Amino acid sequence: MLLLIFLAAIAAGAVNALAGGGTLITFPMLVFLGIPPVTASVTNTVALCPGYIGGTLAQRNDLRGQEKRLRLILPASIVGGVLGGYLLLQTGEKLFSDIVPFLILLASGLLAAQDPIRAWLTRRLGESHTSLEAFTWLPVGLASIYGGYFGAGLGVMLLSALGLTVNDTLTRLNALKQAVSFIVNVAAAVFFLFSGKVVWTVAIVMAVGALIGGLLGGKLAGKVKPSTLRWTVVIIGIVIAIIYFIRG
Repeated sequence: MLLLIFLAAIAAGAVNALAGGGTLITFPMLVFLGIPPVTASVTNTVALCPGYIGGTLAQRNDLRGQEKRLRLILPASIVGGVLGGYLLLQTGEKLFSDIVPFLILLASGLLAAQDPIRAWLTRRLGESHTSLEAFTWLPVGLASIYGGYFGAGLGVMLLSALGLTVNDTLTRLNALKQAVSFIVNVAAAVFFLFSGKVVWTVAIVMAVGALIGGLLGGKLAGKVKPSTLRWTVVIIGIVIAIIYFIRG
């Protein structure tokens, strides 16, 4: 069981480093191995949290000069992550199990739409002459609630949310998105530490696997097309959702 979880975490870490969507690999694996869905989601969030550190540090140069933006959206990111985590813990295992296939389809859809969303953002950022940055906390806060609740596809959702109100290059927005993803996951993970729902043996094994996978993903960058990997994850997500629907 731990070996399967370790291998899934390595795959998730690599996928997150290259394209995103690693949760669509680890969460179903945890449920498949008999961990209740809510407990699996909580454990998954805590375990994969360290993997976001590397991604944030890797883009720290593009975060320079964005400290004011981070301060603006930091409270909404933290509150949203904790609120999403709270809502998850208030959701019964049966209800969450019924919701899971829809969440997986939503995450798969977000990943599938990543290229069109980036194209739209590129056009919008090139045409926009007005700034709505003062309201950035609102769409980011809403996306953060989703991130604390489930998390798969959060990066795409945050990139879209930031693109609605922040006028900057896509590279800098992507770095800001990475930092916010890290903040949301840390906030939810800290909240989950006191929930009694974390399967610690599994979480530690996954954390090590995710870090290894992240390093492997970094080395594979440029050798593996992110779009190919992303569509593979999308197909896996759709298949898993179908299996959930069939199993009822």
